[in-house]
Amino acid sequence: MSMKKALTIAGSDTSGGAGMQADLKTFQEHQVYGMVALTTIVTMDPNNWSHSVHPIPLSTLEAQLATAFSTEIDAVKTGMLGSVEIIELAAKAIKNYKLNKVVIDPVMVCKGEAEVLHPETVDAMRDLLLPQATIVTPNLIEARHLAQVAPLRTIEDMQEAAKKIYDFGVQNVVIKGGTRLQHERAIDLFYDGKDFTILDAEKIDTNYNHGAGCTFAAAITANLANGQTAKEAAENAKTFVHAAIRHAFPLNSLVGPVMHGAYNIFHTENE
Repeated sequence: MSMKKALTIAGSDTSGGAGMQADLKTFQEHQVYGMVALTTIVTMDPNNWSHSVHPIPLSTLEAQLATAFSTEIDAVKTGMLGSVEIIELAAKAIKNYKLNKVVIDPVMVCKGEAEVLHPETVDAMRDLLLPQATIVTPNLIEARHLAQVAPLRTIEDMQEAAKKIYDFGVQNVVIKGGTRLQHERAIDLFYDGKDFTILDAEKIDTNYNHGAGCTFAAAITANLANGQTAKEAAENAKTFVHAAIRHAFPLNSLVGPVMHGAYNIFHTENE
């Protein structure tokens, strides 16, 4: 049996809900063989779950990229990159290996943190990664910074931001509405440069949503690797992550991750 292969260039979430852990779990749920080029290790203070970031040396990342790309991967996803130098290295590798299934998840904040981790990376993402992207998957905060607009509160705000982000050279944009969007439904917006598509689902009242963004982008990556169009990949990823949020659970008293296997477990049971 031959499996499609996907690489995530991302950070490690020690708690296992987001980052490369979420990516690998999601790839596996889509029958895609996952690989990692690790950029950063993120740890959490057990007392308040504040984050600490521990970068991986650039030379080590470069060696990881050479290892992974030598296997002729089918799709690549970026997550937490953390510095201009890391973005430059990732962008160079993606370009050199001529990948045409590229998902850029422009991670700028850790869940629970309000400030952009490294503001100087926004320009580098915009200039170096977006022109190579099949699809970019910002949340409302990330979309605001990429598009250089006021905070996004409505679907109309999302549409205007999506147009601006598209103009940086990305092929498709999907903005994740999340809990900050003023809407009674769970809304994400897909834009292909011509048409807007609303990705709509029931809003789930839960604080257990750690890793939802990473999981959504990883599901898109796996779907692209398996031959779906960008729109199909986003629509099916929405269904997958919605199930993961519905069946999320408490890890401890401070955080609750999504359940990456929920769609395959419960969808199969309901058939």
